[in-house]
Amino acid sequence: MKNINRRNFLKKTSMATASMGALSLFPEYIRGQTERPSAATYMGGFAAPKLENIRAAFIGVGARGGYHLKFLASLPGTEVVAICDLYEDLVMEKEGWVREVADQGRHQNIKLYHGHEDRWKTMLTEVKPDIVFIATNWRNHAPMAIESMKQGAHTFVEVPIALTLQEMWDIVDTSEMTQKHCMMLENVNYGRDELMFLHMCRQEVIGELLHGEAAYIHELRWQMEEQDRGTGSWRTYHYAERNGNLYPTHGLGPIAQYMSLGRQEDTFGSLVSFSSPGLGREAYAKKKYPKDHKWNQLDFKGGDLNTSIIKTHFGRTIMVQWDETSPRPYSRLNLVQGTKGALAGFPTRVALEDGVEGLTKDHHSWVQGDQLQALYDMYDHPLYKRLNDAAKESGHGGMDGIMVYRIVECLQKGLPLDQNVYEGCFWSAVAPLSERSVASGGYPQPFPDFTRGNWKHTQPLQIVS
Repeated sequence: MKNINRRNFLKKTSMATASMGALSLFPEYIRGQTERPSAATYMGGFAAPKLENIRAAFIGVGARGGYHLKFLASLPGTEVVAICDLYEDLVMEKEGWVREVADQGRHQNIKLYHGHEDRWKTMLTEVKPDIVFIATNWRNHAPMAIESMKQGAHTFVEVPIALTLQEMWDIVDTSEMTQKHCMMLENVNYGRDELMFLHMCRQEVIGELLHGEAAYIHELRWQMEEQDRGTGSWRTYHYAERNGNLYPTHGLGPIAQYMSLGRQEDTFGSLVSFSSPGLGREAYAKKKYPKDHKWNQLDFKGGDLNTSIIKTHFGRTIMVQWDETSPRPYSRLNLVQGTKGALAGFPTRVALEDGVEGLTKDHHSWVQGDQLQALYDMYDHPLYKRLNDAAKESGHGGMDGIMVYRIVECLQKGLPLDQNVYEGCFWSAVAPLSERSVASGGYPQPFPDFTRGNWKHTQPLQIVS
């Protein structure tokens, strides 16, 4: 929002008054974290010393972690030094995956850990890796990330980065005290359309940004079949015990980067949230399982669909929706509205006030379908063009591989990461804040400022070539 007088813009919004009123209600997570210890280092824009050869360990190699491991192991200058999981069969399988892609002479001394739930702690102390990837159940993310940093490793955590606001503050404080990166693995930010939209926003193709719409609409009731191990065995209990937006980051991460939230241009202000009735999971359990099955003993408190609205510091709005229950097609929405047009996803389409030359004459028509190739030719992100061929087999259309490649590239070259620890916490904070808002009948919840005011001096993410 570099062309807008921020002071005048702020006067036009009700954000300041609403935030002050809500601020007094939650001193434990807003006011109590204002001072950065003198020995701590602000991690926005932080560049760690170069790691020419990266010794990597992996905790959790089931549905997600194994694919991160396999792609990283294929990259030059990497060494897989440890694999840890509760289940021996997963550890042995993923060791085999490393062997499949390994160059001769690399990945020769992989330590394997499995069995006891605390074996990851033993791994950290025995192996002392340079970096750790964490892809376990949500409740383990924060404690594993914090201990990994304390043991001297840069840490990369599957979404969400943590479950509670206190855990997020603990992650921030540990990262700042140890000067170790802690990046949430938000792979969607590396999707082709998301990268192109970021490129277009940076070139102000749609003018000043006003509003965004983000979502994770993904019917996942089938995961309830995973009852003894696997994602459904633990995630199902979250649906039963919590009521809010439990998985906001896939939709929100890209919108936040378009708007440079937490990075000089703007930051998160407050949130209101409402949930629909919670009917779908209970009905599914009754339909699929016997009456005495454990899923039919749960009281599913969480609404099937949650809608939250974020008000940013300078008055922009973002709608964030979540629904992993309802029978409907997948969508992340991925819409951003500007003063000169709009970019939208699912399906991908673009509308500009003066039209797109040769395709549309004004904003009343979308550029979409076969017409999109002309936009890709003009606005494909240079990072996508450079890395897509190497990463396209990595998963999720190549976004997983581009993400892991960039992590390795930044560490080896001593560059700041594309996502900092504060962004991981801001984006993940929607979950606990939405739960608070839903429980209070939609009362606005202020975001903690995990940067302690330093967002004002943190450069927006550049268009990396």
